[in-house]
Amino acid sequence: MGCVLTKKAKHPPGYEDPTILASETSFTVNEVEALYELFKKLSSLIIKDGLIHKEEFQLALLGNHQKQNLFVGRIFDLFDVKCNGVIEFGEFVRSLSVFHPNAPEAEKIEFAFKIYDLRQTGYIEREELKEMVLAFLHESELILSDDVVETILDQTFSQADLNQDGKIDPEEWKEFIRRNPSLIKKMTIPYLK
Repeated sequence: MGCVLTKKAKHPPGYEDPTILASETSFTVNEVEALYELFKKLSSLIIKDGLIHKEEFQLALLGNHQKQNLFVGRIFDLFDVKCNGVIEFGEFVRSLSVFHPNAPEAEKIEFAFKIYDLRQTGYIEREELKEMVLAFLHESELILSDDVVETILDQTFSQADLNQDGKIDPEEWKEFIRRNPSLIKKMTIPYLK
C-alpha cells in the first residue's frame, strides 16, 4: 500500500490562519475566508507575489494605479503596519476590521485620527488638516477660495482644540467626533458584514 500525498495549499508571505484572524478582529471565520479571496485578487492586479503593493491598492480603490491620492496613501500606510511597502494578508484583515459594522467606535475614532495625523506626531496640527482639506477639495474637484478654506480650519480648530494650544490631541479628537458623529460615518462599510 502506497503513501497518499496531499497537496497542501501554498499561501503567500504574511498569510495567517482565518480562525486566528477572526478571533482578533470583528470578522467571522467565513468573512476572513471571503476576504482572502479578495486579497488574492488585489495582490495580483499588477505584481503576482501575494502581497498588495501601493499601486495595486490605488488601482483597486481609484481604478488608476498612477493617480496620487492623499487619503488612499494614508490608508495604505496605516494598513502597512510593518512599514515594508506592502500589505500582507494579516495586515489587510486586521486593518480592514476597523471598517466592519461591529467594530468598536473607539477603533474607528483612533483610525480616523491617524489618517489626519500626517506627520505621526500624536497631534493633528493646523497644517495637516489644511493639507487634508485641500486634498479632499482637489480630489473632489471642488474649488473654494483661500478665505473659505481658512474659515473651515478656524471653525474646526475652535470646536476641536479645546485647550487652544494650536493642535488637536487624541482626547480632543474623541470629543470632537462625539459631537460630530457624521465625521466617522464612512468608517463603516455595511457590506463587510
